[in-house]
Amino acid sequence: MDQVTTGAATIATTDFSIITLFMRADLIVKSVIILLIVSSIYSWALIFEKHKIFKRINLTSSDFEEKFWSSKSAQEIFKKTSEKDLDPMTKVFRAGMSSLNDNKNKGTRESNEIVKRMMDVAIDKEIEIYEKNLTILATIGSVAPFVGLFGTVWGIMNSFQSIAISRNTSLAIVAPGIAEALFATALGLLAAIPAVVAFNKYSNSSRVYTQKLENFSRSFLTII
Repeated sequence: MDQVTTGAATIATTDFSIITLFMRADLIVKSVIILLIVSSIYSWALIFEKHKIFKRINLTSSDFEEKFWSSKSAQEIFKKTSEKDLDPMTKVFRAGMSSLNDNKNKGTRESNEIVKRMMDVAIDKEIEIYEKNLTILATIGSVAPFVGLFGTVWGIMNSFQSIAISRNTSLAIVAPGIAEALFATALGLLAAIPAVVAFNKYSNSSRVYTQKLENFSRSFLTII
């Protein structure tokens, strides 16, 4: 009977499935694991959201640019657009045209300066929209490995405590705590790596698109 019990205990300690590692961990390590899993899920949600946003605005802006350069006049395309348009370039264009129409009785230089300021404000507003939550990806990418490392250190401390209590340096005693510790490290990297890659990618996409808006603004000001 004792041999059966010992065998069952041995199997339990050598079971390194993800669920078993989580259930066997103490409260601190469990909290670290849950935090990292939630962070990873949230970062992936942001990644998919940014992918959709940049895909959409690149398509809509390219479509608007094609219509703008093929139209006979800026007023003509202004009438065809709406305040409800979600395309950032369309919003910047409408901000410039609205300002131009409101200040057409003023001097050319003064009117152009007002139009430029209004378009710059519109660009800044759009940047805030498509760059929203990018810093969260950066934060997850930089903090997650250290949170995982904290879980690792805590798990190893528990392993040493097990050795001290049992006075047994057998691998069967040490292995579970080390496995939990390494699991926390793996989750930290799993959360951090995609977040860092996505932050770099979409930061670059943001710079490219912002430059696109600024180039359009300068072209529009040159035309008027």
